[in-house]
Amino acid sequence: MSDGTILLVDDDDLFRESLGSNLSDAGFEVVEAESGERAIVQFERGRKVDLVILDWRMPGLSGVEVLKRLRSTGNETPVIFLTSLNDQIYEEAALQGGAIDFVEKSRSFLILMKRIELVLAGVKTQGAQSPGSSHTINRGTLELRTDSCRAYWKGQQLDLTLAEFNMIHCLVARAGQDVRYRDLYDLLHGEGFAAGQGAEGYRANVRAFIKRIRQKFQKVDSSFDHIKNYPGFGYRWVDGTGADG
Repeated sequence: MSDGTILLVDDDDLFRESLGSNLSDAGFEVVEAESGERAIVQFERGRKVDLVILDWRMPGLSGVEVLKRLRSTGNETPVIFLTSLNDQIYEEAALQGGAIDFVEKSRSFLILMKRIELVLAGVKTQGAQSPGSSHTINRGTLELRTDSCRAYWKGQQLDLTLAEFNMIHCLVARAGQDVRYRDLYDLLHGEGFAAGQGAEGYRANVRAFIKRIRQKFQKVDSSFDHIKNYPGFGYRWVDGTGADG
């Protein structure tokens, strides 16, 4: 039985063949696309996949352009970017575009598998509740529906990705408390994973997520100001505007 279906998009034939073979050996059904254009065609034809592994730099339609097209059509399939570019600005751009993770091609296959397992485990377990538990969390005018991973602010649905929903869920569950950058990052990527520049490069990763989350809240409510930063430490959810932190 397949562990899931992955769409692998990369213009490097040898790399795609090698990675595709490793993924197949690991138990995944692999669908390959040699260009961004071919990837879009797969979805236009109704292809359903559990995850997209997407090369950042490709001739024609680049990886980030593919991601933008998917998100513009409401397709929220998780996307992991693979790239040889290790500059932090590329990671932030990928996350701002709606990617869920960003892994350098130089990393081992075991590292990539860990990322894949975390992403797919998050998708499969979202909404898994203990018997008799509620599927809805209300905090003021915020409503989180954990069975469908949907969030509503003042009755309006927020266009949050799975990763963004998880982050809000974490902050709201600890409302009024400061949550460390590292804790928020581990929630998304797994404990101990290192990314970005330097020993604490994960902070830029978390800041990119929070910035995008705030923008989505402010799109439906320009006065939204419930996510506060504790400089050098992390973030907290506050129930009233104007709170410090």
